[in-house]
Amino acid sequence: MSEFKHTAKRALLLGASTLAATTMAMSTTAFAQVDEIIVTAQRRSENIQDVPISITAIPAAEVNTILQGGGDILSLANRTPGLYAESSNGRTAPRFYIRGLGNSDFALQATQPVSVIMDDVVKENVLLKSFPLFDIQQVEVLRGPQGTLFGRNTPAGIVKISTIKPSHETDRRFSGSYGTYGSMNTQAVVGGSLVEDKLAVRLSGAYIRRNDYVDNTFTGEENALGGFKDVAGRLQFLWTPNENFDALLDLHARDETGTATLFRANILTTGSNQINSNFVKDEVAYDGGAGNPQAINSKGITLNMNYDFGAATLTSITAYDKANGLSRGDIDGGNPAGPGFIPFPSDTGNEYDTDQFTQEIRLASNGEQAFSWQVGAFFFDSSLTALTDPGFVAASTLVDDKKAWALFGQGSYAFTDQTTLTAGLRYTEDEAILNVLNSPVGPVAEVSVKADEVSWDVSLNHELTEAVNVYARVSRGFRGPSIQGRDVAFFGAITTAEPETINSYELGFKSILADNRLRLNAAAFHYTVHDQQFTAVGGGGNSVAVINADKGVGYGFEVDAQWSITDNLNLSAGFAYNHTEIKDDQLTVSVCGSGQCSPNNVLDGNGNAFVNGNPFPNAPEYTANLMLDYRTPINDSMDFIASTDWSVQGLTNLFLYNATEFRTNGNFEGGAKIGVTFDDNKYEVALFARNITDEVNLSGGIDFNNNTGFVTEPRIVGISFRVNN
Repeated sequence: MSEFKHTAKRALLLGASTLAATTMAMSTTAFAQVDEIIVTAQRRSENIQDVPISITAIPAAEVNTILQGGGDILSLANRTPGLYAESSNGRTAPRFYIRGLGNSDFALQATQPVSVIMDDVVKENVLLKSFPLFDIQQVEVLRGPQGTLFGRNTPAGIVKISTIKPSHETDRRFSGSYGTYGSMNTQAVVGGSLVEDKLAVRLSGAYIRRNDYVDNTFTGEENALGGFKDVAGRLQFLWTPNENFDALLDLHARDETGTATLFRANILTTGSNQINSNFVKDEVAYDGGAGNPQAINSKGITLNMNYDFGAATLTSITAYDKANGLSRGDIDGGNPAGPGFIPFPSDTGNEYDTDQFTQEIRLASNGEQAFSWQVGAFFFDSSLTALTDPGFVAASTLVDDKKAWALFGQGSYAFTDQTTLTAGLRYTEDEAILNVLNSPVGPVAEVSVKADEVSWDVSLNHELTEAVNVYARVSRGFRGPSIQGRDVAFFGAITTAEPETINSYELGFKSILADNRLRLNAAAFHYTVHDQQFTAVGGGGNSVAVINADKGVGYGFEVDAQWSITDNLNLSAGFAYNHTEIKDDQLTVSVCGSGQCSPNNVLDGNGNAFVNGNPFPNAPEYTANLMLDYRTPINDSMDFIASTDWSVQGLTNLFLYNATEFRTNGNFEGGAKIGVTFDDNKYEVALFARNITDEVNLSGGIDFNNNTGFVTEPRIVGISFRVNN
């Protein structure tokens, strides 16, 4: 298996990085052509080839394949160039990174430099970002600052999720999968016309689960942990009383219960980042955590209205989301008896309640005239109440309130049919307030931070030929100021961080080659983040503090391709190289508290590590992905289908400091599907496997107590079916 793994990695990297050279010698014999991809990266429907932004669009079929076996939004990690995702909070709190920029802070109120936009509504809190993916139309990943049209907290980019909207065509769908550990992903859709040409409805839902499969050898309980049950639904009404007006009402809800992230004690040996024999996939030895329970209940409503005045369209998007839940865990990942050295137990629980309200109003020009424009206003208001129970002292309660408002505009002018200049500007005011209702240290004064910033972007797009566009883009974005109060529960202090700003430069080209059989897009970038926000997590004090570095620098490139090799065989591939570096010769952070790790940085007199020159946390040096999809007729009503997808992740540092143990290199994962479709693709039955080679990939670590780590999902093998009618 090891030889196969290394051979497959080499093949994946070679294939993803040399695709362009390979295609130069292809013949122009007529084959199937790549499909046009329509994106809404600039709040308009446009061909992806005409948009001067580095974008990857993941189609619904690919998303559904990745999620078979119970996967969640984290499964998108490394499946598109430059995108990474991880979580130390299970299925309920994903953290995204684009071009190396992200935030490793596990506190639920932490701001993130990657925004998740679902159906044109920003999901600020990580709890809301984790809403299950079902009935998906497309996922767009926009790389680089997106501050003009999407606002604050987008200096790295956005993950833009679009679901399928109601129509007057009758639509009935049902799909399901069943696999290892009782893993299930079942989805159902029904929709159509309620009032002909006036009112349409769409009801969709998902039931996703996995049985407990991990034994707790400390308590002797079998099948005690590892499972979950996630139920979600969406009800949409589309009202079109006349040709000029439409209103879309979206009601959505979710209820999830299960096991939080399983931390594994001492699965890393001092001096090595290889997972050792202390790791057993279906065993832990927890003396705390009460079964590591986790739960989230969320609900929301969105009203999206559009009125076409002829020359321009007025859009109003009003949204409210609410979520509450709990999480508890054995944080040290074991018990004092081992395996390995665990100096003291650590068991922490949280309860939380959050809500957010957003309102956007936008006026955009219609038509194909030389000058197109849009202007708008945005308001955001959120609150999070979080109770933290460390177990050894009284619980503390924090209330985190955030407010922001913005005015924005963007215009594009076509000098010729080949050359277009686009420029945008956004002014934002951002405020955060933290109150501590009770704490073990007594009364704590209110803390507030406030900032106002201007974001902008300028891009020039030029059509070299009908098949090749080149563009240049310069942009500035920002992330609002941050407050971190989690340490109050552990007798610590509240910390704050100033807003960060980013200046980004990007050159790219987009092409349709080889007689429309190959889409090949690429971009090179360089950015500088001033006053970059980081979160110093763990270390000897087991603290969580937000800090500012003088600046951070990143540069690299991405290549993204889709190739119709023959009428029957299609290939998608991507590669991203990303160099990141902290620039602050005075900044130090605490290193591991267990004494069992091997810091590679210079230490100061207090034993803290200088981090100047280190890469950003959770910033893979490279990622590569490859997917092959094959379809051929068996007879007039039946097709044979097969697909496989693979990804590899390069050197990744888990913390701000550099330690041999807490870094990964070469994380690798693949999946496959084989089956048949019937009756013009209305029915499908297939066998599938996720993490087909059963890789054990380290995805995160905890360093305050011992060499604790946590890993990616196990191998899931099963059967799936789909019915469209």
